[in-house]
Amino acid sequence: MIDPGFAPAKVNLTLHVTGKRADGYHLLDSLVAFADVGDHLRYDPADHLGLSVEGPMAAGVPVDDSNLVMKAGRWLNASGRGHLTLHKALPAAAGIGGGSSDAAAALRLLSREWGMDVPQGVAALGADVPVCMTPTAQRMSGVGEIVSPAPGLCPLPAVLVNPGVDVSTPQVFAALGRADNPGMMNDLPILRNPRVAIEWLGTCRNDLETPALELAPVIAEVLDALAASGAKLVRMSGSGATCLGLFETIDAADCAAADLSHNPNWWVTPTILS
Repeated sequence: MIDPGFAPAKVNLTLHVTGKRADGYHLLDSLVAFADVGDHLRYDPADHLGLSVEGPMAAGVPVDDSNLVMKAGRWLNASGRGHLTLHKALPAAAGIGGGSSDAAAALRLLSREWGMDVPQGVAALGADVPVCMTPTAQRMSGVGEIVSPAPGLCPLPAVLVNPGVDVSTPQVFAALGRADNPGMMNDLPILRNPRVAIEWLGTCRNDLETPALELAPVIAEVLDALAASGAKLVRMSGSGATCLGLFETIDAADCAAADLSHNPNWWVTPTILS
């Protein structure tokens, strides 16, 4: 059973943009997996709802109601009390759902502490929050509100790399050349081992990668470095700038991460995606 306060990185193994609604929101078809690295929330009793942030990625993270953790707490119970400490280990604005995963962890943790069920409608907090509520492999569609399990995905050794640049999600979508792209197949295959998974994922896409590369050319450097490190498949996650490299073994991922960590400006971590 998952620690309710653990907020793992959300990784888009695929991200097909399949349409655009009249209100301007894009429709997606994405296979999402979660890493074994992430942020963590701790709850302590207090006479009002509050938040503090610590950890290697704490700089610049707000502690007021602009933080999705606070928004989630107030959305769940406007009069709820308690102090949350967020250990921030994931880079912000990185395409790996850090804020949304934090919000989902807050909902799980506070619902337990306050003895409340989490109501429907968590998408009001953000498009990625629904998929982050159950951090296992899932297929995400619509604008993010439609999620279904993807039990056929095997654990995948990977390396995540973020070059330390912010990429604006609205700007990436604005630079997208075409919105009516084909989605994934109706029934996802059983991806029984990393080799099979990598082969099939290679037939899929992240449609936001090309516009993100135009806005942040350093992403190409990361993708090239991952490929040179021995990754069997490289791809950007979400709207960037975090990229992933997939490997057939954990040892290969660990070795690649050690080599890539020599760049002092990059956030690099080996992980297992599942």
